[in-house]
Amino acid sequence: MNLLPLEPPVDVDRDQAAQEAAKELSKSAYRDSGSLIGKALDKVVNWIRDLLDSLTGTSPNGHAGLAVLICLLLLVVGVVLWRAGVLRTSKKSASQAVFDTARPHSAAEYRALAEREAASGDFALAIRSRFRACVAELTERTLLDERPGRTAYEVVADASKAAPALREILQPAAQVFTEVVYGNRPGTPERYAAVVTADNAARVARVAV
Repeated sequence: MNLLPLEPPVDVDRDQAAQEAAKELSKSAYRDSGSLIGKALDKVVNWIRDLLDSLTGTSPNGHAGLAVLICLLLLVVGVVLWRAGVLRTSKKSASQAVFDTARPHSAAEYRALAEREAASGDFALAIRSRFRACVAELTERTLLDERPGRTAYEVVADASKAAPALREILQPAAQVFTEVVYGNRPGTPERYAAVVTADNAARVARVAV
């Protein structure tokens, strides 16, 4: 039986491995996830450099281990960012509609539902219901027209045309809604409070003259 010759192993030196790891972890897909994650990744990069120094200095087969180590580290980072929702908020906007069906409830009904969900400690559902209350309120007050499939960020853009002062208040609420509902970020009292602020603003907003 003839055996195919094996290709020679790739020779990766310590400096090159460290540079590749740092380059990969510095990509915008990681950096854009927030300042805390960015700082954590800075520490990871520095830790990789220190680990590579010690590994290549003590192991005769360090080159083979370096490639495996880097792959494992990048895999761990990818899994962490995926579970945090950072890599999942880039879905098509059509799949991030505020209402998954025709709007069946009034703003007051969505608001009452959100308050019950928040009282029970389910802030993820409360965020979804309260932002829907906000959008329903804007629609009922004719600052928004009825348009199926509108995303949270489209709500900000469209409502701001009628009432520019709403943009600054709606923007963080839209981000919270998208990250929690479609990005699997956890719902928290602080994030819910941002949506409540937007809903309260929607109730008193006036069309710009």
